[in-house]
Amino acid sequence: MTDEGGEPSLRGRVAVVAGATRGAGRGIAAALGEAGATVICTGRSTRRPGASSRSDYDRPETIEETAELVTRLGGLGVPKVVDHLDPAQVERLADEIRQDHGRIDVLVNDIWGAEVLKGGPSQWNKPIWEHDLQKGLRILRLGLETHLITSHHLLPLLVSQPGGLLVEVTDGTASYNATHYRISVFYDLVKVAVNRLAFSQGHELAPCGCTALAITPGWLRSEMMLDNFAVTEADWRDALTDRGPGRPQAPPGFAASESPRYVGRAVAALASDPARSRWNQASLTASELARCYGFTDTDGSQPDAWRHISEA
Repeated sequence: MTDEGGEPSLRGRVAVVAGATRGAGRGIAAALGEAGATVICTGRSTRRPGASSRSDYDRPETIEETAELVTRLGGLGVPKVVDHLDPAQVERLADEIRQDHGRIDVLVNDIWGAEVLKGGPSQWNKPIWEHDLQKGLRILRLGLETHLITSHHLLPLLVSQPGGLLVEVTDGTASYNATHYRISVFYDLVKVAVNRLAFSQGHELAPCGCTALAITPGWLRSEMMLDNFAVTEADWRDALTDRGPGRPQAPPGFAASESPRYVGRAVAALASDPARSRWNQASLTASELARCYGFTDTDGSQPDAWRHISEA
């Protein structure tokens, strides 16, 4: 995505990706970097010596790595260690952005952190009374309360001028989630609520000339998903074949999976669109935006996992 002079289309724009350490958040930050944006990348996992902040995952990815990736791709990555469940930390982040940049052009709420808490397929479809209540309530806090805290403190920087874009990242569109039970009461409630949160905030942002929408990736080849199938992004298709004992085989639907950069390019396309207000309050998939804007995944394809899921 470039302008008429060949420069990245988001040069000079300030974006915040809340929850950018890994997965979709890292992919979105990277794609905004491809387009030349300054991307403030927030998360709990850091390589900073002596830092006490850590995500619920015991994984090696750090927010500094994401910021460095943004810069390598042509943007400016700014790492910020933030626990979005702590209002004081998010308020401090807002103060720092106000001082350093004066505004936010794009805010992406991709905070999650409950992948381990929701469990694997063997733990899905259990009734609420069989779930660990404290784990369930933490899923709600990590997946919804974080978004509310972040919007409360950062949206004043978005509405300071017309044209701002708020993207709420969830799993499943509003229409799909309205008719399908999603894993558990707790997971289901979070993913439905985030779609509605985009709708509600869109109502409040419209008078300010700003846009809010929800977006869902398809089957995401996150770092954790690749590890689950013992593959990397370079050889992920090997997971579709029988590789013998101890090497898990992915189901056929994995062929329609997508890299985290795909949903990232969807967000970058939206941010670059001067007519993005047409999407206000919408609930969208990365694949339908790819068909609309013409971008592709890193391998040149336009995967559509949600079409596969619907047909299945």
